[in-house]
Amino acid sequence: MTRIPTVTGPVEDRLSPRKLTDYKEYKENLLQWLSRLGKNPKRREGYADETVRNVTYHLDRFYRWKWDRDERYTISLTPDEADEYLEVLIMDEEDYSDSYIHTAQKCLKRVFKFWNANRGKNFDWESEYSFSVNQHAPKDFLTRDERQAIREASLEMGSIPSYSSVDAEEKDRWNAYLAQRFEKSKEEITEEDWRRANGWKVPSIVGVSLDAGLRPIEVGRAKTYWVDIQNQLLRIPKEESSKNEGNWTVALSDRTTSCLERWLEEREAYDRYAETDALWLTKYGNPYGSHSLRRLLIRLCESAGIPHENRQMSWYTIRHSVGTYMTRAEDLAAAQAQLRHNSPRTTMKYDQAPVEERRDALDKM
Repeated sequence: MTRIPTVTGPVEDRLSPRKLTDYKEYKENLLQWLSRLGKNPKRREGYADETVRNVTYHLDRFYRWKWDRDERYTISLTPDEADEYLEVLIMDEEDYSDSYIHTAQKCLKRVFKFWNANRGKNFDWESEYSFSVNQHAPKDFLTRDERQAIREASLEMGSIPSYSSVDAEEKDRWNAYLAQRFEKSKEEITEEDWRRANGWKVPSIVGVSLDAGLRPIEVGRAKTYWVDIQNQLLRIPKEESSKNEGNWTVALSDRTTSCLERWLEEREAYDRYAETDALWLTKYGNPYGSHSLRRLLIRLCESAGIPHENRQMSWYTIRHSVGTYMTRAEDLAAAQAQLRHNSPRTTMKYDQAPVEERRDALDKM
C-alpha cells in the first residue's frame, strides 16, 4: 500500500487531527481490502494498484463534497448520495468528461462492495446514470418557451378552489385529497390547509432559480436574510455561497420578487419555520437537495407538457438556461455576475446561440 496514498492532500488540509486519524483508519481498511480481496473475495483476488489508486482519489473527492454539503465530518455514504454526487459532476461548470464520471461511479460501487462485506450493510446501488465513455454529453437547458411554461406550471401545481367557493359535498372531496397530500386525517384538515395548498413556496423556488440559476445546494442553503425585497436582490454571503468564493448580489425580476414577498409572508404561518432562517424546507422539514429538486422539476415538466425522457433534466438545467440567455441578452460579464462564476472562462461556454436562434437565422438565409 506504500505506492498508493491513503489520504490525499486536500483532505489532510481540512480535517482536524482526530478526524484525520479516524478517516485514515477507515481508508486503510478499505484500501487493504480492495487490494487483497475486493475484486473477488471468494477467490481472494484483489484489484490492481491503479484501480485502488483511482478509488482513493475519487472517494476523497466524494467525501469533500459531502462534508461541504452536510457541513460536518462523516464517513457514512448512501446510494442516493452517490447519485447526487454524480449529478453534481455531470452538471458542474468544469465540464467533466463522461470517462471521468464513469470512473467515479465505478469507484463508488467498489466502496459500496466494501461496506457490504465489512460493515454489515446491504447496499444495492443501481445508479440512475449510464455513460458513453468515448463521448461528452452536452449540457441541456430550458428554452425560452420552456422557462415560461415551467414558471406558469409552478403557479398551477397543487392548486385547489378557494375554501368558500365550494359546496359541502365538493369540500368533503377536497378534504380527502388534502388529507392524503398533507398526511393528516380528513377530520384534521382546516381552512389554513386549503390556503397552504395554494401557497407560494414552489413558485418562489422556481422564480428565484429561473432568475438566479440557483444550484441545488444553494436552494437548500438559502436563508430569509438573503432576500432584499425592496431592491429586488438576493445577497448571498461568501461563507454561505456554494463555493465560498465571494459575496454575491443577484438581480431578481418583478415577478419573482412578488412571489418571494408573498412566500415570506405565508412562511410566517408555518410552525416548521419558527426556529430556522431557512428560506425553503420540504414538507418533511428538510432542506431541498438535488433529488427532491429533480423530482419537482420532472413534475413541473409533466404539468407543462415539456418532454424530459431523453434529456439530462435536473435543477442545473434551469441554471444553464440562465447562463445561455443572459449571455445572449447582455454579455458574458452580466452572466458571470448573475451565475456567481469566479472565472470568466467558466461562463464562456454559454457564449453560443441557442438552437431556436440558429433556426431563425437559417430561415432568413
